[in-house]
Amino acid sequence: MTAVLTVLLALGVWSALSGRLQRAGVTAALFLAVVGVLAAVVLPEAFDFDIEPSVAERIAEVALVLLLFSDAMRIDLRALRRQVMWPSRLLLIGLPLTIAAGIGVGLLVFPDIAVISVILIAVMLAPTDAALGQRVVEDQAVPPRVRQALDVESGLNDGIVVPLFLVALSIANAELEASIPSAVAANVAAQIGWGLVAGVVAGVAGGMLFRLAEAKGWFDERWRLIFPLIAALSALAVAEILGGSGFIAAFVGGLAFGRAAGPSRTHAGVFTESAGDLLAAVTWVIFGAVAVTLALPLITWQVLLYAVLSLTLVRMLPVALALSGRRVGAPTVAFIGWFGPRGLASLVFLLIAIGEGVPGDDVVVPTIVTTVALSILLHALTSVPLIGRYHRWAQSRASADPLAAEAVPTDVPRRRHESRGSIAG
Repeated sequence: MTAVLTVLLALGVWSALSGRLQRAGVTAALFLAVVGVLAAVVLPEAFDFDIEPSVAERIAEVALVLLLFSDAMRIDLRALRRQVMWPSRLLLIGLPLTIAAGIGVGLLVFPDIAVISVILIAVMLAPTDAALGQRVVEDQAVPPRVRQALDVESGLNDGIVVPLFLVALSIANAELEASIPSAVAANVAAQIGWGLVAGVVAGVAGGMLFRLAEAKGWFDERWRLIFPLIAALSALAVAEILGGSGFIAAFVGGLAFGRAAGPSRTHAGVFTESAGDLLAAVTWVIFGAVAVTLALPLITWQVLLYAVLSLTLVRMLPVALALSGRRVGAPTVAFIGWFGPRGLASLVFLLIAIGEGVPGDDVVVPTIVTTVALSILLHALTSVPLIGRYHRWAQSRASADPLAAEAVPTDVPRRRHESRGSIAG
């Protein structure tokens, strides 16, 4: 129970100090991962025996399921189609280019590991996590259009990457087990197909019932907030019964739920998001205590080089190409490019890959862990100063050119609620 008590104490301290620390740019992931590292140093026996890998994997999986569902249910697809601008370009152009760049860099940095392992690394590190740059997507000093682009991108890209991850993982696992290609293809098709079915069934049924209960006034307000959580877990359960991917079910289920529930879903996903955040917080303590300490002996200069390039060149160049020709200022391109942190989705993918087995795991594991750890640290430490500098530039640009791309208003709902504070105020 020592490890459990440590996690609970860390969560309690963070809860009490969260407002003050977040204003300083310290994220939950940074604080809790550091606590995990310190706890593992002081109490190594506790984290060696108290936490089962399967338990940690399950906590992280459910956290991602809840966040995928709550992110997707809040997206207004019709509004997004009306503004096929930055978020769409980041997802449709930037995301594939990011994966391609990650593969190219990986082949150069890791010439001795299997190509499929390089592909797996690139895919696992493609999704971004706005929670690691929470100040950036909440601070009103950042232009709304920039916050929206980062927020919507991170809310959708992990769901988009899931099928690619399943394909890459199945191929990598097949190389270890010499599986028949047709069996691998059938397994991937089943996971994706049944995941889609589970998501549509749970999402549409849940959304229609939510809409009916809302219209008839049947809801108690507390249970109104709990209902989307039930729908998200139902999508996961149906997917697992059918043999589909719970992540695809959660993502598709959230989209279907939001569409079926209609405007009445406003703010209904707050509890689901909070539950996901809580489980993610537990994951970050375990990450610091177990993953970071275990990966340290495996870190090489090649691993460090790839991690740095993944957070810079591999992310920023595709963003620049995706936004080219849109009259976007260079500081905006750099700002969006830098604030694409890697977080929970990458970590969950890694836990699944470890459980399934992949070739070159002595490179894959430390590369993902190092990249996520660097992202947690660097994006937290740079958020406040870079927001200040970017805010001053954006103000001067808007004054000089009221029609500048950064000044264009947006009506696409963002997935996170804005904070009251601002470094500008």
